[in-house]
Amino acid sequence: MAQLSTKIKLYAAANGVASVDFTSDVMLQDDSNGAGVYIKEWNLDIAKPTDTQLASYETAGNTEEALQVVLSNRAKDYPSIADQLDKIYHSGLDEWKKVIKATKDKYPKWVK
Repeated sequence: MAQLSTKIKLYAAANGVASVDFTSDVMLQDDSNGAGVYIKEWNLDIAKPTDTQLASYETAGNTEEALQVVLSNRAKDYPSIADQLDKIYHSGLDEWKKVIKATKDKYPKWVK
């Protein structure tokens, strides 16, 4: 299930808002009463979304969150920029591409 913050970001983007600051634009709260996270305060210049509108972003939210996991895993797995440049200098672009491709293959963006 996609996080509320992810669905809000997608809703905002679809309505022309480039980014959402969750410390001033939208404040979320979880009262730990089992009801879950909800919008406590809405300060964007677009209409606050209904639960139905947010629910419509569930699939896109799941896709976005899965993509962020892949990108995070790739970032951890890639060699440092210094090591990548050293690989290019000593072994050439084709060898560097093999190193990068190994990580991309390990963490594919799109699962078929």
